[in-house]
Amino acid sequence: MRQQRCATLLASLLQLVAVAVLPAAAAAAGGAAGRCTTSTPLKTYAKCIALPTQGATLAWTYDARNATLDAAFTGSFISPSGWVAWGINKDAPAMTGARVLAAFSDPSTGALLALPFLLSPDVKLQASPLVSRPLDIPLLASSASLVGPARTVRDGATVTIAATIRLSPNRTKLHFVWNRGLYVQGYSPTIHPTDASDLASHATVDILTTATEASPTASATLQWTHGSLNALSWGFLLPVGAAVARYLRPCASTGPAWFYAHAAIQATGYTLGAAGFALGLVMGSASPGVTYKLHRGLGIAAATAGSLQTLAMLFRPKTTNRYRKYWKSYHHLVGYGCVVVGVVNVFQGFEVMGLGASYWKLGYCMALATLVGGCVALEVNAWVVFCRRQQEEKLMRREVEDVVVKDRAAAF
Repeated sequence: MRQQRCATLLASLLQLVAVAVLPAAAAAAGGAAGRCTTSTPLKTYAKCIALPTQGATLAWTYDARNATLDAAFTGSFISPSGWVAWGINKDAPAMTGARVLAAFSDPSTGALLALPFLLSPDVKLQASPLVSRPLDIPLLASSASLVGPARTVRDGATVTIAATIRLSPNRTKLHFVWNRGLYVQGYSPTIHPTDASDLASHATVDILTTATEASPTASATLQWTHGSLNALSWGFLLPVGAAVARYLRPCASTGPAWFYAHAAIQATGYTLGAAGFALGLVMGSASPGVTYKLHRGLGIAAATAGSLQTLAMLFRPKTTNRYRKYWKSYHHLVGYGCVVVGVVNVFQGFEVMGLGASYWKLGYCMALATLVGGCVALEVNAWVVFCRRQQEEKLMRREVEDVVVKDRAAAF
C-alpha cells in the first residue's frame, strides 16, 4: 500500500513537471518604427524620419538663417484617457531635464490640448505631480491635432504635435524625447508604461543630415529567450525540485531515487536559470539607461541563493556528522528562499515585458497553481499520515504497557 501511494505521488509530480510554460513567440512590445512622411494636414516639411519606438515619426523644416526649427511629431494614444508627449532635452537623450509638449483631452471640454511641461528630477522620482509651466526655451508656436478619421481621443488614435522653436545658432544636433501614457489626472499626465521600448523612447538627431543616434535596446528575441528560461527555471523547475524532496523523501519504497530526482531537477533548473541570468546581464549592457531596479535586485538575489545552494553541496557533511543538522537547516532556508524570490521575480518580469494581462502570464499562473495545489494536497496527506502513525504508535505503546503490567501482575 505504501509503495502504491509513493508511486502515485511520483507520477503526480512528474505530471506537474510536464506543465511548464515556455513562451515561444517573439513580439516587440513597444511597436515597430513607423513610416515617415513630410506631409501633414497643416503643412509640408522638408525632412522626416521614423523614430525607433512606438511607431512615432518626426518631420521638420530648419531655417538656418534665424535658427528656427518648425517640427511636427506624430504618435498614437494607447488609451481614451491617455496622453502623448514629445520634446527636446538640451543636455542629453534622457527624460530628466526635457522640455516637452503633452497632448491630451481637456477634462472640462474634451477638446485636444497641447500643454508645456518641464520634466525635473522630482517628476521622474514621482516626488511631485507634473504641472504645466511655461518653457524656458524660445517656443514660438505649438498645437496638437488628431489625424485621420478620429474626432476624439481613443486607443490607437493618431495625433500630431506641432511646434516652432528658436534654437541656439549652429546647434543642429538635438536630443528628442517622446512617450505616451494611459491616464491624465486633471491636467497632470501620470507615469508612462515602463516597457523597454518606452524607456528607450529618445534619440539624437542631426536636423541638417537626418542622421539619428538611437539608444540601443535588447532585441525582442533576446527578451523572450531571457523570460522563457527564467520562467521555466526559477519559476517552475526549482519549485518542482523542492516539492520532490519534500514529499518523496518520506516514501521508503523510493530509496535514493528521490534524491537523484531532486538533484537532477535542481541542477537543470539552476543551469537554465544561470543562462537566463546571463542573458539579463547582456540585455542590461546592451540597453544603457534602461534599468529595472526591483527586477534586477530580485534576479541577483535569486542567482546568489541558487549559487550558494550549489556550492553547499560540495560541503555537505555525512549523516553521522554532528554539524549535519545545521547544514540541513541552512539548505532548507536558502532553498525555499530562492524558490520564493524566483517566483516573485517571474511575475515582476511579466510586468517588465508588458505581459501583465497576457495569456503567457495566465498560462504560467495555471501551471504554478497546479503545482501549488498538488503541494497543498500532498502536504495535507503527509500530515494525515503523520497523525495516523502517531496515533498508531500511541496505541501500540499502550498495548505494550498493558502487556507489561499484566505480566508483572501475573509474576506476583
